[in-house]
Amino acid sequence: MKFIETQLKGAFLIELEKHIDERGFFARTFCQDEFAEHGLKPIIAQSNIAHNIRKGTIRGMHFQYPPAAETKLVSCTRGAIVDTIVDLRPESKTYLQHFSVELTADNMRALYVPERFAHGYQTLQDNTDTTYQMGAMYSPSLQAGIKYDDPRLGLVWPLEPSVISDKDQAYRRFDEIETELIKRMSHNAG
Repeated sequence: MKFIETQLKGAFLIELEKHIDERGFFARTFCQDEFAEHGLKPIIAQSNIAHNIRKGTIRGMHFQYPPAAETKLVSCTRGAIVDTIVDLRPESKTYLQHFSVELTADNMRALYVPERFAHGYQTLQDNTDTTYQMGAMYSPSLQAGIKYDDPRLGLVWPLEPSVISDKDQAYRRFDEIETELIKRMSHNAG
């Protein structure tokens, strides 16, 4: 695996190192030792898949508060997405900055999302599937989100949104939750 650190410290784009022969190729997609060598949490507590019927679907921007803050290893196994993360670590030099990358079934890239980041994506094709390897169990009482079109975040989605869940539509704007978020997301919280 090739680990390419993004401008957001601790967030990595992961590309496969393919071993090709007449059958096709073989590649490692996860290795505890390699993740630990790059300072990443090599824990998979839960694995999820999301099937998205329509192009333009937005899922996000989701996160969990400490002590259930979660890492994510996200990949697209069918179709294509623009995956976006936002640094919510109040002590970080890149606080509130975001990073976006296209993940597709063809490029087979993955995005490692550190704890205390918001995560979301938009599908670029109909019938797109994504997988998530989660570093913490889903904790409904600690899960939260920020409105996907919050002007303070400045996120740019490539397509007009076609489907957004009621739950994601109901998330508040960052300005409304900032005080609570800073308190709960600070390095010493949780």
